[in-house]
Amino acid sequence: MTPFFIQIKCELGKAYQVANELAEAEIASEIYSTAGDYDLLVKFYVDSATDIGHFVNEKVHCIPGIKDTYTIITFKAFTA
Repeated sequence: MTPFFIQIKCELGKAYQVANELAEAEIASEIYSTAGDYDLLVKFYVDSATDIGHFVNEKVHCIPGIKDTYTIITFKAFTA
Protein backbone atom coordinates (compact mmCIF):
# COMPACT_ATOMS: atom_id res chain seq x y z
CA MET A 1 0.00 0.00 0.00
CA THR A 2 1.16 3.51 -0.78
CA PRO A 3 0.39 6.26 1.74
CA PHE A 4 -0.10 9.89 0.78
CA PHE A 5 -1.60 12.99 2.31
CA ILE A 6 -3.86 15.73 0.98
CA GLN A 7 -4.22 19.14 2.55
CA ILE A 8 -7.70 20.45 1.78
CA LYS A 9 -8.88 24.05 1.72
CA CYS A 10 -12.65 24.19 2.10
CA GLU A 11 -15.21 26.79 1.20
CA LEU A 12 -16.05 28.96 4.22
CA GLY A 13 -18.10 27.01 6.75
CA LYS A 14 -17.79 23.69 4.88
CA ALA A 15 -14.88 21.96 6.67
CA TYR A 16 -17.06 19.69 8.82
CA GLN A 17 -19.26 18.82 5.85
CA VAL A 18 -16.23 17.88 3.75
CA ALA A 19 -14.73 15.84 6.61
CA ASN A 20 -18.00 13.98 7.06
CA GLU A 21 -18.26 13.26 3.31
CA LEU A 22 -14.72 11.85 3.32
CA ALA A 23 -15.51 9.69 6.36
CA GLU A 24 -18.75 8.40 4.83
CA ALA A 25 -16.99 7.57 1.55
CA GLU A 26 -14.58 5.34 3.53
CA ILE A 27 -11.62 6.31 1.34
CA ALA A 28 -9.49 8.05 3.98
CA SER A 29 -7.37 6.43 6.65
CA GLU A 30 -7.25 9.50 8.94
CA ILE A 31 -8.86 12.95 8.82
CA TYR A 32 -7.54 15.89 10.85
CA SER A 33 -8.76 19.45 11.28
CA THR A 34 -5.84 21.88 10.97
CA ALA A 35 -5.06 25.56 11.44
CA GLY A 36 -3.29 27.60 8.80
CA ASP A 37 -3.65 27.77 5.03
CA TYR A 38 -5.60 24.50 4.83
CA ASP A 39 -8.58 23.27 6.84
CA LEU A 40 -8.06 19.51 6.73
CA LEU A 41 -5.16 17.07 6.53
CA VAL A 42 -6.22 13.68 5.22
CA LYS A 43 -4.18 10.48 5.02
CA PHE A 44 -4.94 7.93 2.31
CA TYR A 45 -3.62 4.50 1.38
CA VAL A 46 -3.92 3.11 -2.14
CA ASP A 47 -2.60 -0.01 -3.82
CA SER A 48 0.85 0.56 -5.27
CA ALA A 49 -0.58 0.10 -8.78
CA THR A 50 -3.16 2.87 -8.28
CA ASP A 51 -2.54 6.18 -10.02
CA ILE A 52 -2.70 8.76 -7.21
CA GLY A 53 -3.61 11.59 -9.59
CA HIS A 54 -6.62 9.70 -10.91
CA PHE A 55 -7.63 8.68 -7.37
CA VAL A 56 -7.56 12.31 -6.17
CA ASN A 57 -9.41 13.55 -9.24
CA GLU A 58 -12.12 10.88 -9.15
CA LYS A 59 -12.58 10.32 -5.40
CA VAL A 60 -11.64 13.58 -3.65
CA HIS A 61 -12.13 16.53 -5.99
CA CYS A 62 -15.76 15.58 -6.58
CA ILE A 63 -16.69 16.21 -2.92
CA PRO A 64 -18.76 19.40 -2.59
CA GLY A 65 -17.23 22.17 -0.49
CA ILE A 66 -13.60 21.60 -1.49
CA LYS A 67 -11.96 24.78 -2.73
CA ASP A 68 -8.34 23.66 -3.20
CA THR A 69 -6.05 20.70 -2.47
CA TYR A 70 -2.34 20.09 -2.02
CA THR A 71 -1.19 16.49 -2.41
CA ILE A 72 1.88 15.22 -0.56
CA ILE A 73 3.30 11.96 -1.86
CA THR A 74 5.43 10.04 0.64
CA PHE A 75 8.45 7.84 -0.04
CA LYS A 76 9.61 6.21 3.20
CA ALA A 77 8.48 5.99 6.80
CA PHE A 78 11.10 6.29 9.54
CA THR A 79 10.78 4.83 13.01
CA ALA A 80 12.23 6.18 16.22
